[in-house]
Amino acid sequence: MVAGTVTRVEEFAEARKPAYRIWVDFGPYGERKTSAQVVALYAPEDLLGRQIVGVINFPEKQIGPLKSQFLLTGFPTEDGVVITTVERPVPNGCRLA
Repeated sequence: MVAGTVTRVEEFAEARKPAYRIWVDFGPYGERKTSAQVVALYAPEDLLGRQIVGVINFPEKQIGPLKSQFLLTGFPTEDGVVITTVERPVPNGCRLA
């Protein structure tokens, strides 16, 4: 798992359930995109610039017209998924110890 900064967020209109397309800068691992069903708790502007924790060593997965390149981690709650973030800024691409 590595830290990265959200650089772009768009609504994913083609998704079966409400979701966003999310692009994240993982430093030396490059910018990667995914889809995440986090609409219930986050507006796009809430996610931009936020450091998140992602899994980047999974194979790419086709999600409708989008090829997901990482897994955005989070905790499911009754209200929606709470995204895993870092407490203090770390370099993009920093691995979880």
